[in-house]
Amino acid sequence: MYWDEKSETASRSEMEALQLERLQRKVRDVYERVPFYRRACQEQKVTPGDVRSLSDLSKLPFTVKTDFRDNYPYGMLAVPRKEVVRIHGSSGTTGKPIVVAYTKADVELWADMMARSLAMGGVTDEDVVQVAYGYGLFTGGLGAHYGAERLGATVIPMSGGNSKRQIMLIQDMGTTAICCTPSYSLFLAETAEQEGVDLRNSTLKVGFFGAEPWSYRMRDEIESKLGMLALDIYGLSEIIGPGVAQECPHKNGLHIFEDHFLPEVVDPVTGEPLPEGERGELVFTTITKQALPVIRYRTRDITSLHREKCACGRTLVRMEKVLGRTDDMLIIRGINVFPSQIESVLLQVEGLAPHYRIVVDRQGSLDDMEIHVEISETAVSDVVGRLESMTRQVRKELESVLGISAVVRLVEPGTIQRSEGKAKRVVDKRDL
Repeated sequence: MYWDEKSETASRSEMEALQLERLQRKVRDVYERVPFYRRACQEQKVTPGDVRSLSDLSKLPFTVKTDFRDNYPYGMLAVPRKEVVRIHGSSGTTGKPIVVAYTKADVELWADMMARSLAMGGVTDEDVVQVAYGYGLFTGGLGAHYGAERLGATVIPMSGGNSKRQIMLIQDMGTTAICCTPSYSLFLAETAEQEGVDLRNSTLKVGFFGAEPWSYRMRDEIESKLGMLALDIYGLSEIIGPGVAQECPHKNGLHIFEDHFLPEVVDPVTGEPLPEGERGELVFTTITKQALPVIRYRTRDITSLHREKCACGRTLVRMEKVLGRTDDMLIIRGINVFPSQIESVLLQVEGLAPHYRIVVDRQGSLDDMEIHVEISETAVSDVVGRLESMTRQVRKELESVLGISAVVRLVEPGTIQRSEGKAKRVVDKRDL
């Protein structure tokens, strides 16, 4: 199902012509209206007139998260403050949020992008959508809410937490689509089981899961435990919120709404653009946002781009499922390790639950990595020999995938703390 068939199935030449027109206009806008970008362009000796083709995008300066903090709260605005109708934000290490702003047109754009996303997963005006992302400054809840309303669906603005009530509403209201973090969906399944409820027999048909990296193995686990289609949704506050890219039921990458968000993949170290299909850091330029347009924003997310037409009929560029973030990547004894790699291994082993924690420490000059993973309820009654065998299997698989050894500790069910938002997977005790 398409929400905007013309845009979602445009030819490559049509899309690139539209992108160039919008990019040139937006670069002129930010150069004239945002002192930060004017200074950054002048430092790189580039002017709006130098952008004659899409390949000239690489001449423009990058934007990074600290630029928002340095220009807090309104220094990045491209419109007068009185035209801003909404403020959102994400957490910052200084205690000040990373502030993002929206004009009325930006809010409408966001609703359209989320309508595209939900429609891509099959949601129509016949559906009941339960939004279990947090509301407030976090963009997740309201983004999903507006998109579902734009489609004409019935919206349950539940927000995060209160899991027993979430389960009650799924049953009583006939919820057919749910929006939350992937780790929270498994927590819901676990809570439902404790309450004697099998969500596989509920009305749920599809879930839109984002806000944290998750593996294909976790998708299998979610679909098995909740009996529904599990789709990846991608976004970030600095770009617009959720609704930047969405996976279709063919599950062959996330379709980026590139008529509004121009993607690149660059080498995380050098910043140089990488060829199509090569994995690197995802970078976005917003080419239609009004209040807070961003040029070449470094997301820190690791992925690759693919432009061949999808089996669903969409021609939009697709991004690979995010492997992890450059700032979440662990360097253990010189090896790059992403939590999603570890998760993928753990979920292959029968008898393990999808709840784990990675603990990194340093003894002298040597890094140590311990992985605590829960055993499933069914494995609790297994003899000690079976648990020892599972431990050896996990250790062997991890060493094969990561190229380094790790201590594996199997712990009892319910031992690892659950999260009703983004899951905390890593505890790094090193003084780096």
